[in-house]
Amino acid sequence: MKTLLSLLASLTLATQLWAHEVTVGDLQIIHPHIPQPAASAKAAGGFMAIVNTGSEPDRLIGIESDIAAKSEVHESRVDANGVGTMEHLDAIDIPPGKTVSLEHGGYHIMFMGLAETLTEGEMHKATLIFERAGRVEVEFMIDPPIGKGKGHDHSKMDHSEMDHGAEGNDAHAAHGD
Repeated sequence: MKTLLSLLASLTLATQLWAHEVTVGDLQIIHPHIPQPAASAKAAGGFMAIVNTGSEPDRLIGIESDIAAKSEVHESRVDANGVGTMEHLDAIDIPPGKTVSLEHGGYHIMFMGLAETLTEGEMHKATLIFERAGRVEVEFMIDPPIGKGKGHDHSKMDHSEMDHGAEGNDAHAAHGD
């Protein structure tokens, strides 16, 4: 019985470590995270789910973070020919009563010009900026790196319209989006 209780306590603690969230007003931000990029990466993708339990829409209009020179809201798309593109967005709508997922292959946060190496298990503060809810402090957990074959192959994405700084467009390759 003691072993069973210890196992349950361990599972509960592990679940709490991996599933962190923040609730502010009608918004719930679930597990903001960044898959660990390569040590040499200049960019990384940030992901989460945003739940709007209210009756009014909101919009994610920006992000501030010290982990990168520039942080923006982006969307990845793949066209009918299999060519992927990434686009900066002014905002992501969060409709009332809905969940919007920022995930691989869709909406995400783009951290460009990483200030330091991001290591699995670390937590990094950021501020999400919403039109109605205002500034919401979150912590991005650095999750395990994406395994080979997961996420998008950025070698096929058109980054010509993106300003990724002096490192060039190949800086995206390690962010795992």
